[in-house]
Amino acid sequence: MNYVLSEWLNLAFRWFHVVAGVFWIGQTALFSWLDTRMRIEETEDGQRVWMVHGGGFYRIDKIVDPDTLPKQLHWFKWESAFTWLSGMVLLTLVYYSGGVLVPYEEGMSLRTGILLSLGILVIGWAIYDVLWIGPFRRRSGLGTALSLAAVIALEWYLSTVFSGRGAYMQMGALFGTIMAANVWMRILPGQRKMLAAIAAGEPIDHSYADVSKQRSTHNTFLALPLIFIMISNHFPVTTFGHRLNWLVLVGIVFVGFTARAAINRHESR
Repeated sequence: MNYVLSEWLNLAFRWFHVVAGVFWIGQTALFSWLDTRMRIEETEDGQRVWMVHGGGFYRIDKIVDPDTLPKQLHWFKWESAFTWLSGMVLLTLVYYSGGVLVPYEEGMSLRTGILLSLGILVIGWAIYDVLWIGPFRRRSGLGTALSLAAVIALEWYLSTVFSGRGAYMQMGALFGTIMAANVWMRILPGQRKMLAAIAAGEPIDHSYADVSKQRSTHNTFLALPLIFIMISNHFPVTTFGHRLNWLVLVGIVFVGFTARAAINRHESR
């Protein structure tokens, strides 16, 4: 591919990726905050939050068991799809076509590296989903501990087969894939089933709401280390270029998770 064309495609999709990601992560953070504040400020009239922004006052009510559906229901879904799709285009342009996924010295071929990369995205999501839809669903403490152990092991392994930069971005691609799949394969289908029950005048199965809430919470925790990975290319000495790059990434994941937990505690006061 012509270098100038490749550069423009890279810039255009990177810009699009960042903008879509800002909308997606911002909306997730807002709804996470709303859910927390509504539990704290709950009154006899129900869960309600008042906010002011841009000169306007907004009253937001949370309805657990609505009797009817509104004429217009706003969904927040395309931001996640556009973020993931543009991210995959960038992964292809820079790491697959650009050849920076694997080390330049002898080792794994680029073709094998690409197949391994795609396999990790698919298998990584499948393992995560099976564990959290099954044994970890109501044992979140154990699930979190084992998931972190799996992340550490995978980060170390990636550092042995991919380039430092490629290992970082592969972990970021996996986090992003899990987040997007949570939205499209768990959250949205559950919400559609709840809407179908309301339309049919049947009781809502709140287990779908529980799964959606859990997966949405997971996404808020994955977002912070993912953002770090996105900007790590600008700091090669201290991140992917470091001799212990995988350990640096492990530290950042822990910092990101800890920061998200601290934000959650602050919001619940």
